[in-house]
Amino acid sequence: MASISLKNITKNFGQTSVVEDLNLDINDGEFIVLVGPSGCGKSTTLRMIAGLEEVSSGQIHIGERNVTKLEPSERNIAMVFQNYALYPHKTVYENLAFGLKMRKVPKEEINKKIKWASEILRIENLLDRKPKQLSGGQMQRVSLGRALVRSPEVFLLDEPLSNLDAKLRIRMREEIGQLHQRLGINMIYVTHDQVEAMTLGDRIVVMNQGKVQQIGTPLEVYDHPANLFVAGFIGAPEMNLIEGTLINDNGQYVFKNERITIKLGDKLKTITTKTNKAVLGIRPEYVEVVTGENRLNLLKAKVLLIEQMGAQTLVICELLGNQKIRILSARDDRYSVGDELNITFNDTKLQLFDGATGEVLF
Repeated sequence: MASISLKNITKNFGQTSVVEDLNLDINDGEFIVLVGPSGCGKSTTLRMIAGLEEVSSGQIHIGERNVTKLEPSERNIAMVFQNYALYPHKTVYENLAFGLKMRKVPKEEINKKIKWASEILRIENLLDRKPKQLSGGQMQRVSLGRALVRSPEVFLLDEPLSNLDAKLRIRMREEIGQLHQRLGINMIYVTHDQVEAMTLGDRIVVMNQGKVQQIGTPLEVYDHPANLFVAGFIGAPEMNLIEGTLINDNGQYVFKNERITIKLGDKLKTITTKTNKAVLGIRPEYVEVVTGENRLNLLKAKVLLIEQMGAQTLVICELLGNQKIRILSARDDRYSVGDELNITFNDTKLQLFDGATGEVLF
């Protein structure tokens, strides 16, 4: 096992920059998830670590070795792909053994490694089958096993669950998490699914347009997004984002638009923005439905849609005008389309972003 360091990594395709000045230090045994929308540079970053893409500038270190110019076979990494990449004419055993045979590993050691990996992944009874006889989840386990028998320093996983149905994705997500706990090997996992990122990663790296937006533990990124992109991308259901302006009322700041007026008190002791435009953020679970009208910052909302989520209910409302607000409430709360509600925001959970730059203010 070894730590991994990416220093000032840049990747250009002609005049197009797809990864810009990426810096990331990964601790020995850490599970890192690269997450972001399609085209953000996360898979390209993974392929550069693997040696499948050349680095335009910067350095990649695995342990004490500078592997920037090394071939993939010299980096002691194993990669799991989205499409399984199994040989259809070979049995599961032959698929698992193929890479080891190419490296001229003795047969006795091959058998020992395959026995060990197949027991961990619970595929011992599949070794004589061919890929066409396997389910999607079984094929993904075989793909993981083929990487596992190589005893790599680093596991690279490129959207490995994308081809699975929803239930199987959850099951395989759990298995990958447990596999990491058992092995303690560095894993770098690429996904566009922020739920996978939140549930799997020791830390997550949020990327957009080739740039790192934020690095942190799942709860750090969820509770304290660095900018508007992270706030809107991380979280399901997504954060409520409300555009407005900041007004200084005798040293006490007020957020205001045509529908909402919220006193921010002394949360903003200094303003570094070049404009008074701002965006107020509040997670759906921190929007409260209240009875009575003696509450500060009380807002009136009309229910537009009810989404039953099992353990919870998502209530989508509209304030006066066309501002939509998502409320995450208990499953037993009974609301109907057309109901008028009094709502308020948990003052301690409000977040404010610069309307011009998108950077967080508090």
